Amino acid sequence: MKKTLNWLFDYPNLKVYQYEEGFKFSIDSILLFEFAQIKKQDRYILDFCTGNAVIPILINYKYQKKVVGIELQEEVFQLAKDSVLYNHMENFITLIHDNILNVRNYFPGNNFDVLLCNPPYFKWNETSYVNQSEIKKIARHEVEIHLQEIMELARYVLKSKGRFYLVHTPERMDEVIVYANQFGFGVKEIQFVHSKIEEKPIVVLFTLVKDGKFGTTVYAPKVIRNRNSYQGIFDRKK
Repeated sequence: MKKTLNWLFDYPNLKVYQYEEGFKFSIDSILLFEFAQIKKQDRYILDFCTGNAVIPILINYKYQKKVVGIELQEEVFQLAKDSVLYNHMENFITLIHDNILNVRNYFPGNNFDVLLCNPPYFKWNETSYVNQSEIKKIARHEVEIHLQEIMELARYVLKSKGRFYLVHTPERMDEVIVYANQFGFGVKEIQFVHSKIEEKPIVVLFTLVKDGKFGTTVYAPKVIRNRNSYQGIFDRKK
């Protein structure tokens, strides 16, 4: 597959590697980064399903924080390594090539302040219609890991009161909430994102807090159609 180097949307100082006809990062990763609130006291940050390392690169660029990213697919992991090197962030971003099911092999429990995840969205079985590309199939469908397992591992890696920022499809919002409650997360914030306001949302963003109390803030929907920039799109006051 031919590898290309592309600007990272409206961050003119950053570029990432992608495959022309294979893996490409989605706007969902940008939205997840913009939605996440990284605080001064946050020392340990982890990105599940890191892809070509868009989220770690953005976090290091904006907040000067060290980040760990975990990616399963060898081809995509190489894109992440090359992207980190291109942006001169190899001393700040650690990449792990493995299934996040094996995260216990790398870190003790109750270790991270912040976790982010842009997971595979769609359920999969042998009768599912999936893209013929193996890379796209694993990135988009729950072939290697399921939502419930992600939530269980989030519980493991995060400190008490640690924050888990998750993006997912509105159609699976009920599952996210059920599994969050099952594994002891408070659903603290929900943000719907629309292409057009008159259409149903395309994604929903969550702030989940380990050992958090009940009580959820649902923000006014955000419309992304025809935006020239995604920076600062989420205003917690609205």
